[in-house]
Amino acid sequence: MTWEPIDVATEQPYQVVVGRGASKLLPEFLDGVERVAVIHPPALASLLPVITAGMDQQVTAIRVPEAEAGKTAEVLGGCWEALAEAGFTRSDAIVGLGGGATTDLAGFVAATWLRGVRYLALPTSLLAMVDAAVGGKTGINLGAGKNLVGAFYEPFTVLCDLDFLQTLPDGELRSGMAEVLKCGFIADPAILAEFEADPADALAAGSERQAGLIRRAVTVKARVVSADLRERTSEAGNVGREALNYGHTLGHAIERQEHFLLRHGQAVAVGMVFAAEVARRLDLIDPELVRRHRDVLERAGLPTRYVDGEWPSLRDTMSLDKKARGSRLRLVLLESLGVPTVVTDPGEELLADAFTGMNEA
Repeated sequence: MTWEPIDVATEQPYQVVVGRGASKLLPEFLDGVERVAVIHPPALASLLPVITAGMDQQVTAIRVPEAEAGKTAEVLGGCWEALAEAGFTRSDAIVGLGGGATTDLAGFVAATWLRGVRYLALPTSLLAMVDAAVGGKTGINLGAGKNLVGAFYEPFTVLCDLDFLQTLPDGELRSGMAEVLKCGFIADPAILAEFEADPADALAAGSERQAGLIRRAVTVKARVVSADLRERTSEAGNVGREALNYGHTLGHAIERQEHFLLRHGQAVAVGMVFAAEVARRLDLIDPELVRRHRDVLERAGLPTRYVDGEWPSLRDTMSLDKKARGSRLRLVLLESLGVPTVVTDPGEELLADAFTGMNEA
């Protein structure tokens, strides 16, 4: 069995291993570790014997709520208490097994327990494989917004076992594809062309086309975060890690509006169309690229409108976006396909008009 590692050349370099059966490599990354805590949602309890096979370490399973319900201060505190009860030291390790919300939480637990212990990510969803588990962003949500408390903390390794996608619901595959397609819009247009060639095959769990798209998307993210781990280089037209937030400013506001019950990829899909509408009104991109946003996302079965949203409420939440500087809103937009830029305060009337236009198209 072969795997294809992708290097992430950050301050603490690590590899993302993509391939079927990649989770079998977990014991190889636990040298010198006495205890391992596996943080996972209840639905994945059946995977514990699979991923711990061949491990000599003492294993503590910590169950957390599904999805965004697990990314709370209360759940975080419960994880700390479980580690304390099990006697975890700085030489032990945390494994995050699950989707993006679980890996976000598990990474933050590892970052904060005794000021940092070894963290290994085993993402089980397409979204987590191409986005949440790669790049070192960890955190939890507050009532005021998503991911407002967190830390940059690099994993020891990320094992993307494509076998985990076989039982993933269709809606989750489509949600994850939104982040794959985002990488196509901001950096690698070949992703869009490969998806457009056969959307059904791209969305089929285990297909070679899907595996190739995953590798391309992870490669985009690895390249971006290697150059700008902490989102510090978006100056004078040099867009760093902020490019990965394409579609996320409105997307995160929609998620909060929906009480985090809407899938992340669905919200980001709407956010990307909104960003394209804003960019068109600023004469950065042409109508054809806006139409391509709608076409490719709709072919992935993703929404491109948010007609039930109340713009004033969404706009208020957007002000809490992590990219904001004081009261100034910053939006990641496109200058052309594959060329992102950051625009500050594009104008309130223009933003409202873009939102209306997105929903009327």
